[in-house]
Amino acid sequence: MFHDTPPRPPFDPELADALIGLRQAQPPLTVETLPQMREAFRTAVETGAFGTADLTVGGKVTVEDVSVQRGDGEPDVPLLVLRPSSGTGAWPAIYHTHGGGMVVGSPRTTVSGLLPYVAEGLAVVVSVDYRLAPEAPDPAPVNDCYAGLVWVAEHSEQLSIDPGQILITGESAGGGLAAGTALMARDRGYPTLTHQILVCPMLDDRLQTPSSRMLEGEGIWDRNDNLFGWTALLGERRGGPGVSPYAAPARVEDPSGLPSTFIDVGAVESFRDEALDYARRLARAGVDVSFHMWGGGFHGFDGLAPHAAVSQAATWVRDNYFRRALTAGSMATAR
Repeated sequence: MFHDTPPRPPFDPELADALIGLRQAQPPLTVETLPQMREAFRTAVETGAFGTADLTVGGKVTVEDVSVQRGDGEPDVPLLVLRPSSGTGAWPAIYHTHGGGMVVGSPRTTVSGLLPYVAEGLAVVVSVDYRLAPEAPDPAPVNDCYAGLVWVAEHSEQLSIDPGQILITGESAGGGLAAGTALMARDRGYPTLTHQILVCPMLDDRLQTPSSRMLEGEGIWDRNDNLFGWTALLGERRGGPGVSPYAAPARVEDPSGLPSTFIDVGAVESFRDEALDYARRLARAGVDVSFHMWGGGFHGFDGLAPHAAVSQAATWVRDNYFRRALTAGSMATAR
């Protein structure tokens, strides 16, 4: 389907060095390599490659696995719940939808980046184990995410959270699912979210932007991987007229009424243009938006090459936004 390769900006020099090993370790995503990729993700989580393997942070965090039962004939939704071991709440809640291109990953993937907020007594984190494509195509993943979010809001007392201060966040495919879940919550009137924090989000199935076509065999998550992920989720509907904005949030006609939004993205990744366009459309609709594009950054650069100066800058900016979002409720109360 691809007929041209638009030009791309250069990779940051520090990131370009890291890319050499990363590309060698990551085969192209295909039906044949998918089991290998899933096993690699499981191993990475178990060994702490995505961050600390000790989710308790030396006893500062209480870890619990919960199963959400649904009465609509759908399977249970597993949730990973991380709570401060000391204190009584009610804490803000961070609802997390993991990345993995819609086809790999688990609630423990990348959740370690949120552990400091729990260990410091700033929040409860709940990470959802949504079903993966292609075995469970759309709308299964976003429906799972929404069902878990509703359960969190309805069980706020049990979880020691403040139901009026729920944030949603996700990275890559999880960023797209977070955005889709936020749209679903807006349209159904429940629950109310204060913020959505979308990290290099996967938003548009149409693959028509220059950035969605500019990488082939380069960077992380090139146009072929992107085509595989979206096709796994949507099948023959991908790119056509019958795709819901809950699956591909870039398709939303009216983005007004969404919570305060943070979006960041690398300048040399497939999702650059759709993230930029989504931020622009939200801002024009009156949504409070903070948008950051990091020059030279490939997909997931901050987590995959944390030593680089641009990675450290991106991590600091996002952490600062999280902390301001988590304390916004208490500051308002104080005033």
